[in-house]
Amino acid sequence: MKAMHTRSPWYWVPSLYFAEGLPYVAVMILSLVMYKRMGISNTEVALYTSWLNLPWVIKPLWSPFVDLLRTKRWWIVVTQLLLGAGLAGIAFTIPTSHFFQTTLAVFWLVAFSSATHDIAADGFYMLGLTPHQQAFFVGIRSTFYRFATIAGQGLLIMLAGRLEEVTGRTSYAWSITFFTLAGCLLALWLYHSFVLPRPDQDRPSASHPKNAKGILTDFLLTFRSFFQKEQALTAILFMLLYRLPEAQLAKMGIPFLLDPVEQGGLGMTTAQIGFAQGTLGIVGLTLGGILGGIAVARHGLRHWLWPMVWAISLPDLVYVYLSYAQPDSLILINSCIFVEQFGYGFGFTAYMLYLIYFANGSHKTSHYAICTAFMALGMMLPGMIAGWMQETLGYQLFFIWIMVCTLATFGVTALLKIDPEFGKK
Repeated sequence: MKAMHTRSPWYWVPSLYFAEGLPYVAVMILSLVMYKRMGISNTEVALYTSWLNLPWVIKPLWSPFVDLLRTKRWWIVVTQLLLGAGLAGIAFTIPTSHFFQTTLAVFWLVAFSSATHDIAADGFYMLGLTPHQQAFFVGIRSTFYRFATIAGQGLLIMLAGRLEEVTGRTSYAWSITFFTLAGCLLALWLYHSFVLPRPDQDRPSASHPKNAKGILTDFLLTFRSFFQKEQALTAILFMLLYRLPEAQLAKMGIPFLLDPVEQGGLGMTTAQIGFAQGTLGIVGLTLGGILGGIAVARHGLRHWLWPMVWAISLPDLVYVYLSYAQPDSLILINSCIFVEQFGYGFGFTAYMLYLIYFANGSHKTSHYAICTAFMALGMMLPGMIAGWMQETLGYQLFFIWIMVCTLATFGVTALLKIDPEFGKK
């Protein structure tokens, strides 16, 4: 066996990013489906699960401490253990009488652990690989993150649905599902405890001041330089509003599919949701993203910007159609979901590339982290009111409201100034 510091990245890069994806899916998607199936109202589901975005919003605030305290490897191993324990805690508390409050509290802890794991894993990726290896494995890490999304959003939801049918007990089905997920994270923790290399560069940063005042001063200077960049206000508006329709749709899409026909929904089962959203939808999202990347590489971001805006906005019309027609054909419903997710994947490419474009320059790593915080905030705030909006308007008018919100997407995009050469090979 190779020595620890020379072990092939194939041993740990795929598994590390699979481990990064699983808890994020649990917090963002599994929680939403579980609470809906357990009888929580759309208003509460959207409000409280949107709050779970907060750790990713404020992640830049404590990322310097991950650099300064212990090694990235230590943070990865410890947070994976915490994630496994936290997911097991959710599984234990689902069958209890106060499950909603208790599981939400544990989800918060899981979310903070997951956000910290993201910081450490991304830092470790850069320390444990040469620049050539980093370029080679960037597609591999994205692919295994997608596999984690399919496993969590697809297979685990399908497992929960099957257990609901077999046992007739929703809480028991979801408890077993979260125990399964906890087992996966603990297995990954055990594996990485032995397999992760120990790069010589992976040690507490000596380039930063060690005291709290110095860390705070350093952070504030970086933060201030972000807001002093050219077009900073326009960029922030773009980060917050480009996905305004999707931020609301993401919270109410699954409840719409699950709600019975007499309540305006489509009456799908949990297992059907797992296949439609978590498998077919993720395939559409991935294909759209790949095609978007190829397109920008050929002609640049500015050339494809407006086609991508149309791609992320126009397919939302399928939900207007579904809410009025309420078809019972799974082929038709799945096709609509695939189209919407494919368009989102293609259009989201413009968003992610603009974040990279805006973050370029000095402090680009820190500035990109701040960009991703605004990205998470742009999903969190609209998502919080999505449930209330839906229960006030009903599904049909809510999805028309989503189409009205696409005007914000077009409006903020019109303000951007982008170098025509950016993104080209």
